Amino acid sequence: MVAQELNAKVVINTTQLGNTNTEACEAFREKAQDFLNNKQWTNVKYNEVERIECTFNITINKYSSQDGNFECTLLLNSSRPIWGASYTSPLYNTRDAHFNFKFDPADQLEYNPDNLDNQLVAMLAYYAHILIGIDMDTFAPMGGTNVLQTAEDIVNKAQNLGYSGWTAFSESNNRFALLNDYMDGSMEPMRQLYYKYHREGLDQLCDSTEKAQTALVESIQLLEQARQAHSMSTVPQLFTEYKKEELVNIFSNHPVEEERLKVYDILFAINPSQDNSWEKIKKQK
Repeated sequence: MVAQELNAKVVINTTQLGNTNTEACEAFREKAQDFLNNKQWTNVKYNEVERIECTFNITINKYSSQDGNFECTLLLNSSRPIWGASYTSPLYNTRDAHFNFKFDPADQLEYNPDNLDNQLVAMLAYYAHILIGIDMDTFAPMGGTNVLQTAEDIVNKAQNLGYSGWTAFSESNNRFALLNDYMDGSMEPMRQLYYKYHREGLDQLCDSTEKAQTALVESIQLLEQARQAHSMSTVPQLFTEYKKEELVNIFSNHPVEEERLKVYDILFAINPSQDNSWEKIKKQK
């Protein structure tokens, strides 16, 4: 069976709305989830089991029934299955504090890349391409380039919609900044990391343990290169945030002390606030 790329779950939290009628909120949830899952975003054919597991957790902070304005916060995460294991690895995680849009239950969400005139459609299409592009980067070196370039095109066109999150220099971790950093030529080591860490590392741990461990160490060295190349980018730090538990589990079991301590030094330099976790890497299990 050929399926679309995403297996997205949209979860909404309406507790901040009090007794406000939330029928429109539920209609938004249903249409957003259908839109993400029932559209084929690329020309790549996915099997059902290959669909990207992702969750859009959306807190609705304000809603106006008069004009259909929604002010929301999005927490988005995706995961990737590891070959030969029952384990899934966290792949992408972001927080969007400006997930704001207009929506009426009668609206039909339709994506036309040549005429992007709807904020909600633009945001959902943007994140769909981000999730697919990064997932592709884990299966082939920089394999998601074409898809991520489409996300860049969405950013450029959405700047005309008049909503926050699309423009340069407004925030260091908005939609524009995170994608711009990731696609910057100087950050190529970051994209190479996604392939080496997942495909050459995690996917091979069961079949070729020693080679996989070497690849995992090399991937962290790529993380260091990315940080050195673009010291103001938050992308390397964000990687350590949502990979924290996995990184500790992997490298606290690494058999070569010198490499283990090098990994510790790199992770501490990138994200010293998580040193309680990184310290566990020093103490081999």
